[in-house]
Amino acid sequence: MLGMRGAMRAIWIGHHEAMLGKQVLAVGLCNVLLYLTKFVRSGVQIAIMGVAAYLVIDGAIQAGVIFAASLIIGRALAPVEQTVASWRRFVAAREAIAKLAELFAAYPACPQVLELPRPAGRLSVEGIVATAPGTDQPLLRSVSFAMEAGETLVIVGASGSGKSSLVRVLTGIWPVAAGAVRIDGAALSQWVPDLLGRHIGYVAQEITLFEGSIAQNISRHGEVDGAEVIKAARAAGVHEAILRLPQGYETRVGVAGETLSGGMRQRVALARALYGDPAVVILDEPNSNLDPAGDQALDGAIAALKAAGKTVIVVSHKRGLLARADKVLVMANGAVQTFGARDEVMARLGRPRVVAGTEMAAS
Repeated sequence: MLGMRGAMRAIWIGHHEAMLGKQVLAVGLCNVLLYLTKFVRSGVQIAIMGVAAYLVIDGAIQAGVIFAASLIIGRALAPVEQTVASWRRFVAAREAIAKLAELFAAYPACPQVLELPRPAGRLSVEGIVATAPGTDQPLLRSVSFAMEAGETLVIVGASGSGKSSLVRVLTGIWPVAAGAVRIDGAALSQWVPDLLGRHIGYVAQEITLFEGSIAQNISRHGEVDGAEVIKAARAAGVHEAILRLPQGYETRVGVAGETLSGGMRQRVALARALYGDPAVVILDEPNSNLDPAGDQALDGAIAALKAAGKTVIVVSHKRGLLARADKVLVMANGAVQTFGARDEVMARLGRPRVVAGTEMAAS
C-alpha cells in the first residue's frame, strides 16, 4: 500500500535485528555468569578435598571426612548456582510485577457502589481535567458545561482540540484527573460500570466490530433479543441494508468487521449504540464514512432520538448536523472556547461556515 512495503519491511527488520542483538547479549552474559558459578563451585570443592586429603595424610582427620566435606560444600553451593541459572526468570517476573503495578495505578479498582435507577439523561461536566492513560500531559483543561435531558449538543473544533478526548471522558473510558462528569447528578464513579454502559450509546471515531454476526454485534455480544436488535437497526436506518446482505442479520462481520464496508460498519455501530434504548447517545464523527443515504439515515436517527427525549452529543465537522443542535460547544486546545445555544454561538462567532479554524463542510 502506497509503495511503503519495502521501507516498512526495512524498518521492521532493523528493529528485529536490534532486539535479537540485545537478546544474544543478555543470553551470553547469563551463560557467562552460570559457567563462572560452576567453575567457582568446582574450584572450591577441589580446594576443600585437597585440604582434607592433606589433613588425612597428616593424621589430623579421618578419611571419611573428605566425603562428608565434599557433600556438604556441594549442597551449600547448589542454591547459588540455581539462583544464577534462574536469574532471567527472576528479572522477567520483576518486570511483570512493575507493569502490573503501573496498570493498576492507571486503572484503580472500582469500589462497590449502589445500583442507581435508570437516568433521564441530564448531564453536567464540572471543571474536568484529563490525561491519556499512562501520561501526565493534560489533554482537557477545566472543561465545564451542562445539558438538560433531551437536549442535543454538537461539539466542533479544529483537529487536536480535544473533542475525542472529551467524549472518551464522558463515556467513562478515560478517568478524570480533576473535576467530575455527572449524569442525573451522580458522578460516573457512583454508577456500576456495566449498568452505566447500558444507559450510554457510543459510536467511537475508530469503529471496532467483533468476530460474530451482525445481530451479535448490535446486541453488544450479550443475549440476542431479536426484537430489540431489529428495533435498534430500524432506529439507525440500517435495517433494509442488513436485509440485502447474503445472510441478513446472521452475516458474519469477520475480524474487526473486515467483511463490511467502512460505511456499513459505521451504521452497524450506530445500531449497536442505540440497542437497549440508552438515555444518552454519544457519537464521535458518526458520518465520516457515510454516503448520502447513510447521512440521511443518521440525520433521521438523531431526529428520532431528539423526539424521544434522548440526550444526544455529536462530534462533527459537517454543518448539516448543526440543524439538529440545541447547543453548540466549541473546543480549542483542550478547553472550551464557546458554549451556548446554537443560534447564540453562531451569532457570537459571526462565521456560519467556520468554527475555531475548522471549516464546517456543507452536508
